[in-house]
Amino acid sequence: MAKAQYNADSITVLEGLEAVRKRPGMYIGDVGTKGLNHLIYEIVDNAVDEHLAGFCTEVSVILEADGSCTVRDNGRGIPVEMHKKGVSAERVVLSTLHAGGKFDNSSYKTSGGLHGVGSSVVNALSERLKIRIFRNNQIHYDEYEKGIPVAELSGGLLPVAGRTKETGTEINFLPDATIFEKTRFKADWLKSRLHESAYLNPGLVIHYENRRAGEEESVDFSEPDGIVAYVRELNDGKEPVHEPVYFKATMDDIEIEAAFQFVDAFEENVLGFCNNIFTQEGGTHLVGFKTKFTTLMNSYARELGILKEKDANFTGADTRNGMTAVVAIKHPDPIFEGQTKTKLASADATKAVFTKSGEELTLFFDRNLETLKAIIGCAEKSARIRRAEEKARVNMLSKSKFSFDSNGKLANCESRDPSKCEIFIVEGDSAGGSAKMGRDRQFQAILPIRGKILNVEKASMDKVLANGEIKTMINAFGCGFSEGYGNDFDITKLRYDKIVLMTDADVDGSHIDTLLLTFLYRFMPELIYDGHVYIAMPPLYKVVPKRGDEQYLYDDKALEEYRRGHKGEFTLQRYKGLGEMDADQLWETTLNPENRVLKRVEIEDARLASEVTELLMGSDVPPRRKFIYEHADEAMIDA
Repeated sequence: MAKAQYNADSITVLEGLEAVRKRPGMYIGDVGTKGLNHLIYEIVDNAVDEHLAGFCTEVSVILEADGSCTVRDNGRGIPVEMHKKGVSAERVVLSTLHAGGKFDNSSYKTSGGLHGVGSSVVNALSERLKIRIFRNNQIHYDEYEKGIPVAELSGGLLPVAGRTKETGTEINFLPDATIFEKTRFKADWLKSRLHESAYLNPGLVIHYENRRAGEEESVDFSEPDGIVAYVRELNDGKEPVHEPVYFKATMDDIEIEAAFQFVDAFEENVLGFCNNIFTQEGGTHLVGFKTKFTTLMNSYARELGILKEKDANFTGADTRNGMTAVVAIKHPDPIFEGQTKTKLASADATKAVFTKSGEELTLFFDRNLETLKAIIGCAEKSARIRRAEEKARVNMLSKSKFSFDSNGKLANCESRDPSKCEIFIVEGDSAGGSAKMGRDRQFQAILPIRGKILNVEKASMDKVLANGEIKTMINAFGCGFSEGYGNDFDITKLRYDKIVLMTDADVDGSHIDTLLLTFLYRFMPELIYDGHVYIAMPPLYKVVPKRGDEQYLYDDKALEEYRRGHKGEFTLQRYKGLGEMDADQLWETTLNPENRVLKRVEIEDARLASEVTELLMGSDVPPRRKFIYEHADEAMIDA
């Protein structure tokens, strides 16, 4: 437990608040829904840090009816005493970047909000923020508008609203609509994140409530079994090979906790966390775990005679096929890549996880031989199938760089600099023909596909590898693919910086986008995680007024706004498909980097994304029907 002393002197200031509103993406990733929800996560992470320090048992998160969010914890409460800067410590925390009690490891042994920017960034990006602090038997309060304090202080200290025996902090904030593209928090993402936090903190209870009209809901998240329950939940509906394996250990002040279970399926689902932050892109802790696990399985396989002297070792993918794992570490001074903390870079985490995984798993497997044999059996099965598929892979991926596909459909670009090149996956030969004529040949490649591709979520590997459209795309991208039986994917060989899905702006076009995204997510997820996948936004309408310039409108909302703002007659043309546009129109509206609108595909919650993909694109009909009924009002497809 961290030291109980937590007062104004605990708050360390590194520098003042600067330009957060001008460059919000530097601090929260983006200004879309992902960045919007990130505001809540920053405040919740601070509350969880209080729990990790031993002073908080409950957190409440409420989506208010007015669009704001309230987060309350029963921790110690942000210090309100006079800071050495001559103002209440709370003002320093909420108004200054890199100010907090997490820099000297005395108030917090470990924390997710390490950089001290969370609360102040949320404040800067909120139209209004109100805070109540329950501390020293008093209720202190403060208020801000767009990061600027508006409540009057008395001698530099916060006003007092009353007395209380409770402790903790309550923050209510309303995102600034001039900053964010949307200001409606994504409830499903939030619930998934809160449930995740409950799994990672067995002693914490998280109350979630949605008070928005038509969405009223109240849920308590509490998981006393921790990450073992998390692994069971991730494997729900799948056939387990053994009971979950769990261990916990500490090395060099790094606390390591891991749980895993194999299922009868050719997939790998290994999630990493550091100080309760989901490291979506992995990092050094997962490198340590995976490397040691592969080494152990090969060692045991040879010791048991399963691998003979002449046999090659199992690959890492072989040993992890069928594995669902959660690896969570608590690090006193972690190094992340970027403020949004998607990848752990601390080198000492590799050593700690590698060493302790080896010690703990050796103890377990020496005492549980049947479980060990079952897991090695999964690796054997994976290796057999991998070798059987290897010839097909080699044939598919052996073509020379920048060659045309076997059907001659790919119209490649002239540039050989991948950082400048982009490829458009275009629906239909007609649209493909217009795109080929309208593109900039220097850096834009066009690959027409024929209608709806194979649904890879339902198809076996042999059918996927035999599908002409999929083989053409894999060969065109040049970076291989990773799925199930091995990992041939190498993003350094990617030939195009942007992969743009360009389909009709209708239901069929959206279905094709979904099939393409399912393929990319299951076989080349790194392309999405690294921001290489986009969806083109061709216009739905063209308006030609009697007076004035013609305009392209991209959706029905834009058309409504045009009708409200335009006086006089105009001619309206609705495009049923890309094939109706000539080459010049397609260039002007959809291909020209100066005019076009592209949507970048991103994944906020990897676990939720995988579950929804399996639900919507898999073979189990009743759950899909239920999901569609429950989310029908969220559909944005023009019918």
